[in-house]
Amino acid sequence: MQLRTKPSRRPPLLSLLLAVAAFLVATANVQTAAGADSSDTDQTATDRPEHVQQDKDKDPGKHSGDKLPEDTSNKHVGLEFAGYNDSDHISVVTPSVNAGIDNVSGASLSASYLVDVVSAASADIVSTASRRWEEVRQAGTLSGQYKPHDFGVSIGGSVSDEPDYLSYGVYATVIKDFDEKNWTVEFGYGYSHDTAGRCGTGGGCTPFSVFSRDLQRGSFNGTLSWVVDRASLASITADLIIENGDQSKPYRYIPMFAPNVAPLVPKGASIDSVNAHRLNERPLEQLPLERHRAALTGRYAHRFDGSTLRLEERFYDDDWGVVASTSDARWILDVGKRIAIWPHGRFHVQSGASFWQLAYVSDPSGWDLPEYRTGDRELGPLWTAEGGFGVRWYVGSDADPRSWQLGLTGDAMYTSFLDDLYLLSRTAALGALTLEAQW
Repeated sequence: MQLRTKPSRRPPLLSLLLAVAAFLVATANVQTAAGADSSDTDQTATDRPEHVQQDKDKDPGKHSGDKLPEDTSNKHVGLEFAGYNDSDHISVVTPSVNAGIDNVSGASLSASYLVDVVSAASADIVSTASRRWEEVRQAGTLSGQYKPHDFGVSIGGSVSDEPDYLSYGVYATVIKDFDEKNWTVEFGYGYSHDTAGRCGTGGGCTPFSVFSRDLQRGSFNGTLSWVVDRASLASITADLIIENGDQSKPYRYIPMFAPNVAPLVPKGASIDSVNAHRLNERPLEQLPLERHRAALTGRYAHRFDGSTLRLEERFYDDDWGVVASTSDARWILDVGKRIAIWPHGRFHVQSGASFWQLAYVSDPSGWDLPEYRTGDRELGPLWTAEGGFGVRWYVGSDADPRSWQLGLTGDAMYTSFLDDLYLLSRTAALGALTLEAQW
């Protein structure tokens, strides 16, 4: 599908983001007194160089031979080309760019932009007699932080646009350090608004004013980070997300079965088998209009001689009945001064939503539909195992090898769907190539 210009849908967020960017860029160039505290946004980094600000002439215009103030800001820019492909005939190509600047004054600014090019002919699409479709999504983020000493504030926003979907959001976080930065507490709130529409097979899209579904999301989060010892860092994060609106997909039709047929439908039933045994009626998906999510995440990083171990565990629960656990680990090994490599492993397991059914039942004599129904297998019971590798090559000068970095990651995933039509499993591969520079 071609991207369409939709000026009437654009939120005032872009103007706000530009204003924030101008303010933060100006702030980042304000120099504080010598000895001001530096601020790091990455609390798990094992190498945190201190920035020393040089003394400045209090009257730079007094002598014609005085030099301009030294630039004490750090800049970075990165490019990434990522790809995804799975056995359900879905592929995604994602080029992206990000940039940032931070100053010893405690001000920082970062931005990113990406394009998702999606091509899909999944079982869900084929089951509705639809052809392969392609779509392009554009997304951008902008964030800034000001943390001159042990207290700081960060704000940010995001916009995502595709032919039949528009999303924008903002967030704010307060940060407080204690005990000479051995303990850090963060509290944040975010708000986002999504609007889903519908496009036809010919590429034409219905205006949002004619057909649209809105979703509002409020998220609360709190993080406690601490220095365990000279070589270890740890953190605990709690998230609460409240969603209101219709998340049902306007393209997803649900096959219905007679009461005497539904118990006989096997797991992984083929498209032909489902079409042969289902009822003629095929209603659209319908999900609850509210969802409350909660998650608790623990992270731990330890620096050994020549390597770093990073562990993460996340527990998740919501009032739709989905309970999940996600474990993630990577061990970063230094190979000399210029190369780091790491293995990566991840395991995810979840229960299905309370309204999930392999085969939904309806009365053959009329539309007697269940209140909630879905074909989204990500709401069903499943488990996923993932493994891969990563390598980073520091290609900068001998004085500063990390000023230029090349990165390559690759992962393979296997998902087992425990109670689903069409698919019993899915394999996928994803990878990314990155180039980063900092000065």
